[in-house]
Amino acid sequence: MKIAVAEINIGALLYNVEVVRKLAPTSKILAMIKANAYGHGYLEVAESLTNVDAFGVARLDEAIKLRDAGVKKSIVLLEGFFDKDELMIIAEKQLETVLHNKQQVIDFINADLPQPIKVWLKLDTGMHRIGLAPEEMASCYNQLTQHKNILATPTILTHLACADELEHPLNNQQINLFNQLCLDIEGERSIANSAAIMSLPETHLDWVRPGIMMYGASAMADSDAAEHDLKPVMTLKSSVIAVRDVPKGGSVGYGATWVAKQNTKIAVVAIGYGDGYPRNAGNGTPVLINSIEYPLVGRVSMDMITVDLGQSTEIKVGDEVILWGEGLPIERVARHANSIAYELLCGVTGRVTKQYKN
Repeated sequence: MKIAVAEINIGALLYNVEVVRKLAPTSKILAMIKANAYGHGYLEVAESLTNVDAFGVARLDEAIKLRDAGVKKSIVLLEGFFDKDELMIIAEKQLETVLHNKQQVIDFINADLPQPIKVWLKLDTGMHRIGLAPEEMASCYNQLTQHKNILATPTILTHLACADELEHPLNNQQINLFNQLCLDIEGERSIANSAAIMSLPETHLDWVRPGIMMYGASAMADSDAAEHDLKPVMTLKSSVIAVRDVPKGGSVGYGATWVAKQNTKIAVVAIGYGDGYPRNAGNGTPVLINSIEYPLVGRVSMDMITVDLGQSTEIKVGDEVILWGEGLPIERVARHANSIAYELLCGVTGRVTKQYKN
């Protein structure tokens, strides 16, 4: 009996990277493996991704773990460094860093580094999260070019706020501003995250940065992965641990939020928010048992969920349950939970056993 298992399909992962290659055949791939590779296991994913050019992480500790585990590919620190000690570690571990504010640029050019490092210079073209303001771009770029601490020419990047909404006017505004700012400077360029890779080919440029699409979920609003020829990498599974009769008018779960309209059977499944299954998944959220969909009913508990089987069923204790993945798109579950696939994947907790297959 499988209890709370995340089955990770490496073959599907590699397939999805090839989808990226087909969409952006002339671009290099900076594969996003931050947040424990979106819940899939950063080291196992990094060791499997031989068909990418570099890895992107958010935090220094993620990069250090990868290097110390023997990962040789380029590793880009997307949030950069936060003090001079971190900058020294970046140089010693031969990492690459994003610079996204003036203070980081100043600290970088004033540092006495043991060896030069590769730098990515991030611009804020309209998302207003992190990145140099447009008026800071030229001076920062000029300070960095040819500096003793820098290895090669900086790569220039920005991030789109609304790439998952194809018709949003901010997309063109950001793309046009980025192109304008980069018009007279050298260096490789990068705009495209997963959504832009899928929908905005003019953003592919020298580097693309796939994240969610690499793990087999759609980056586009209101579409599922299969519509984009992507295969789910994670299939979250568990098992039925009880089958109960519930009479008409009987309630199920905490708060008695669901009441049976007729005599029915309920399957109790060993998974809950303690495993990362979304607590706010509502009545009717699809659950797959023996390849048949059934609706979740009642509140999600820490360790269990309950599923309405109807009046007659062959479901029994020990039967396999799929919560999302092969046969059940994670996007559907996320919509029922008022969430997104990113959050569900990253939210899978440590007590869920990961099993890797090719």
